[in-house]
Amino acid sequence: MGRSIQMENIYTGEIKEAAIGFSWTTLFFGIFVPLLRGDILYFVLFLILAFLTIGFSWLVIPFMYNKMYIKNLLENGYIPADDVSKNELRMSGIFFKE
Repeated sequence: MGRSIQMENIYTGEIKEAAIGFSWTTLFFGIFVPLLRGDILYFVLFLILAFLTIGFSWLVIPFMYNKMYIKNLLENGYIPADDVSKNELRMSGIFFKE
């Protein structure tokens, strides 16, 4: 399995796990991954892209989705829950405020 990090919401204390790197789940389950994660915006965006590209967008989206998901969590008040998660984010090229 791939690497993952723990993200904690600074306002509610809710913890979510976020994968880093290629999204195998998005490759195999497609549009249902953002829907199950609660990303309605990405669900609609991926649905439109799949329609416009006749499904070929599913060959590109798995390379980008996990990074987009982590950036969305950071924008919504989540921070890395521990030092290991902070280091994983830095190594993957995602920068955040501490």
